[in-house]
Amino acid sequence: MSDVAPTLDILARLIAFDTTSRNSNLALIEWVEDFLHMRGVASRRVMNADGTKANLYAAVGPDVAGGVVLSGHTDVVPVDGQPWTSDPWVLTERGGKLYGRGTADMKSFAALALAHVDQMLAAPLQRPVILAFSYDEEIGCLGAPSMIAELAALAHKPAAVIVGEPTMMKVVSAHKGVRSFLVEVTGREAHSSLPDAGVSAVMEAVKLMNLVAEIGREARTASHAHFSPPGPTLTIGRVEGGTAANILARRCEFVWDLRCPEAAEGDAIEARFREVAEKLDAEIRSRAPEGGVKVTRRSMTPGLSIVRESEAEVLARTLTGDNDTRAVAYAAEAGLFQRAGLPAVICGPGSIEQAHQPDEWIEVSQIEEGAAFMRRLVRHLS
Repeated sequence: MSDVAPTLDILARLIAFDTTSRNSNLALIEWVEDFLHMRGVASRRVMNADGTKANLYAAVGPDVAGGVVLSGHTDVVPVDGQPWTSDPWVLTERGGKLYGRGTADMKSFAALALAHVDQMLAAPLQRPVILAFSYDEEIGCLGAPSMIAELAALAHKPAAVIVGEPTMMKVVSAHKGVRSFLVEVTGREAHSSLPDAGVSAVMEAVKLMNLVAEIGREARTASHAHFSPPGPTLTIGRVEGGTAANILARRCEFVWDLRCPEAAEGDAIEARFREVAEKLDAEIRSRAPEGGVKVTRRSMTPGLSIVRESEAEVLARTLTGDNDTRAVAYAAEAGLFQRAGLPAVICGPGSIEQAHQPDEWIEVSQIEEGAAFMRRLVRHLS
C-alpha cells in the first residue's frame, strides 16, 4: 500500500473538490497549480469565456519535441438523487475498493500522474511528460478543444497522447463520436377539449421523439468491428413540457444524443432528423405562426479512429503489453486530440461500468497497476 500512498493522498484531495460540471473547477485547478509550483513546474491555464473554469497543462522534463501527454478531465457527473452509502466527496476505502465521485471517471488517472511528478523530475527524461487537465468533458467535451489547439501549436509538438478514461489499464484504440441536440417545440395553448383551437407542443414533439426511436431501431442492423453496440445509438435523455392535463401545451423540449462509429453515419442521421423537423416546423407555423420547431446542436465530439502504427498505440502497447484491439461506445477527448494531429489512445485505471453510478468505486489494485504504468513511462522516456 505504501507504493500507492502518495496517489491516494492526492486522490483524496481531488475527490474533495465538487467539480460537478455545473460548478467551477477553479479550486481544483488552483490546488494543482500550487502542487506543481512547489516542485518548480510551470503551468498554463486556458480559461473558458467567462473565466469561471479552466483547462491546465504543464510540461515536466526537457523542452523538446516528442513529449507524451497524459490527459484527463476534472469535471464529474452529478450525485443528485443517487443513493450513496458514503459521502461522495470523501474518499472512502472498503474491502479493497475506493469509493467517491470521480474515483473511476477519472480523477484517479490525474492523481496517478501528479503522484509521479517527483519521479519524473528526478529522472533523466529525454522527452517531456505533459499533464493536461480539462473542464466540461461530461457535458460534451466542451473545454478541451481550446487547450488542445495550444498543445498542437507548440513549437515542440507532443508525439503521443494517453487519455486516462477507465479501461482497466487496457489499450482502447477507438471510440464513437457523439453529438447531442436540444429540440424546442412551440405550439399554442387552448383548452384540451378543443384541440383544433391550438397546437399541443407535446403532441408535436412526440412525433420527433418517435423518429429518434425509429432511427435507433433501424441503426441496430449496422455492424462495425470492435464496437459494442456495433452501430449507431440514439437516446432521449430529458423531456420537459406542458402545464396541466387540460391545457394544450405551448412548449415542449427534449434532448437527444447520437453516437456513431463513423462521422458519415452521424451526418446522414442528423440530416434526416433535421429534414423532418423542418417539415414539422412549417406545419406548426401554418396553424400557429408564433409556433415552430428549433433544433440546436449542443455538442459534437469526433470519434477516435484506429491507427495501429501511431506513436500513441505503439507506446501504450509497449507500456502495457496489451496487443488486443478494442473500441468503446462512449465518447472521450481522444478523438479531439487525433483530429488536431496528435495521435491518441485511451488507457486508464478503473472500469467504465462503475462510472456515473451511486457509490462509484475503483479497486486499489487498479491504482497499483496505474502506478506501475507511470513508472514504466518514466523509464521509457529516460
